[in-house]
Amino acid sequence: MPQTFDCQDHAQLLAGMRLARTALARGELVVLPTDTVYGVAADAFSPAAVQRLLDAKGRTRQSPPPVLVSGVNTLEALAASVPDAVHRLVEAFWPGGLTIVLEAQPSLAWDLGETAGTVALRMPSNPVTLELLQDTGPLAVSSANLTGRSAATSAAAALEMLGDSVSVYLDGGESGEQSSTIIDATRLGTADERIVVLRDGAVSREAIRDVVGDLLPESREP
Repeated sequence: MPQTFDCQDHAQLLAGMRLARTALARGELVVLPTDTVYGVAADAFSPAAVQRLLDAKGRTRQSPPPVLVSGVNTLEALAASVPDAVHRLVEAFWPGGLTIVLEAQPSLAWDLGETAGTVALRMPSNPVTLELLQDTGPLAVSSANLTGRSAATSAAAALEMLGDSVSVYLDGGESGEQSSTIIDATRLGTADERIVVLRDGAVSREAIRDVVGDLLPESREP
């Protein structure tokens, strides 16, 4: 049976974090709070754990999960390169609700699914999740819901959908209702240099354009 821990209770937080670290190291899944909606997490470097995450959600390898990181140093280690515009976006919006798709470091020993050599990266601002990331390293994290249903905004909603496919539920109270904004920055430095918004969310297009200017065209066409 999965265990749920109230992260607003110090004793439960300590126990929950300890068991979450252990579960992730074993290739199991953990539901955690973020600054957007709740996420379900797996060790990003364990192909079996990532597959378990996809299976729990009812997703295929054609929908690879994003990767949460604890800081810019990890971003630079996982991405093949980090253009200047991405550094500006990270400075403006991390930690926070902006997921950035970049070319992945080709030497990485992981399998997130059919990524076409890219990785979607985000640094969340939730202190519980940031502490966990600092202990575990990068985590593959997708919204804590079954595919086709609304993203969970509470640990209880995640438990109702994901049940015992998850080992540990970290309950951080009600979350926000918006998922992160996802942008594709893989065209930067090419002849077709621009940023493309793949999903609108917590960070507005206008706020992104304030940072990168014409690199984000007014048109919504990909």
